[in-house]
This record gives sequence, C-alpha cells and structure tokens, in this order.
Amino acid sequence: MTSARKHKLRVKAPKPRNPLVAPAAQRKAGAHRKSRSAQRQTEERLLRKALREDEH
Repeated sequence: MTSARKHKLRVKAPKPRNPLVAPAAQRKAGAHRKSRSAQRQTEERLLRKALREDEH
C-alpha cells in the first residue's frame, strides 16, 4: 500500500445534546400563562358572581 492509503480520517465525536431540549421545543415551552379564552372565561365568571352578589 502506498502511504496515502494508510492514513485514516479521524473526526471528533460531536458534543452530546441535552435530551431535555428537544421535547421542550416541541411543546413550545415558554411563559406559563393562561390563554386569552381562559382569561376571558375567568373574567366573565367573576362578573357574573359580582352581579349575583349585588342582587342579594
């Protein structure tokens, strides 16, 4: 064999990835807050409760 064929290309193994990042990204992880519809329903519930209390 010639000397050109004896050399092998060595590649460093990539840094291992954090296994928790991919699932979090798929869930669209972000700030924990209620959706607009949940906020609207809560406000409506509070309004109805306040109106009921005013009647009594």
